[in-house]
Amino acid sequence: MTHKPFLQVLRKGLWLVFAILSFVVAFAQDIPERPVPARFVNDYVGMLAGGEKDQLERKLKGFMDSTSNQIVIVIVKTTGDYPPGDYAFQIGRKWGIGQKDKDNGLVLLWATETRKLYIASGDGLEGAIPDAVAKRIISDQLAPAFKQQQYFKGLDDATSEIIRRASGEYKNDQASDDTELPMSGVIIFLVIAVVGFIVISRLMGRGCRNSGGPGGGMPWFVPYATMSSWGSSSGSWGGNSGGGGGGGWDFGGGSFGGGGAGGDY
Repeated sequence: MTHKPFLQVLRKGLWLVFAILSFVVAFAQDIPERPVPARFVNDYVGMLAGGEKDQLERKLKGFMDSTSNQIVIVIVKTTGDYPPGDYAFQIGRKWGIGQKDKDNGLVLLWATETRKLYIASGDGLEGAIPDAVAKRIISDQLAPAFKQQQYFKGLDDATSEIIRRASGEYKNDQASDDTELPMSGVIIFLVIAVVGFIVISRLMGRGCRNSGGPGGGMPWFVPYATMSSWGSSSGSWGGNSGGGGGGGWDFGGGSFGGGGAGGDY
């Protein structure tokens, strides 16, 4: 009898924990899993024809290749218990849309049953697509076309406007990295050569005076060894870079800070 109140409290506590866990699991399941392989157009409702999806996919892939920016379209029936903005940001973070060091991803969300639209951008694209511009793209490009059931046209026009505004934010700098590496290597080599020459000259100053020569040529050998080592490192880096150029693509691990705007139609 003395344990009955304790057991009742324990049962209530376990029930509360179970209810909370069930809610958390159900809440988390509302966010789609990251697509494998990665796709720019993710139509979970079937609103677009196959050719329309392919056309948008090629368009957004070409934009990523030239700028490194990633624009992802997500079409769902409803955002469940999430407000549309939170839902879009959760997708951006969960999938890692955009480059990790630039956060230059953007999610264009469309919930068909609730007729909600939202554009969420990573920190790196907020300068090109601020909240006011995102709102205007929804009201000027998406909503009018969607009201006429011209869904592909709305998405095509909206992504074209986003691309036009975001093209100057980030360029795909893989090629520029390749050209900048030799210059950085030259600077490193010069610093090492100068410091090494000074240190070795001081240490061997007495020997140089006694022998009448520059330490058996060692100060000139050290820069040569440094140059050879730098050349090997540069060649190895270039090989690794070249190996990643083929095949498909993936999300870059970007994050989202909270910029964006929504609307309906």
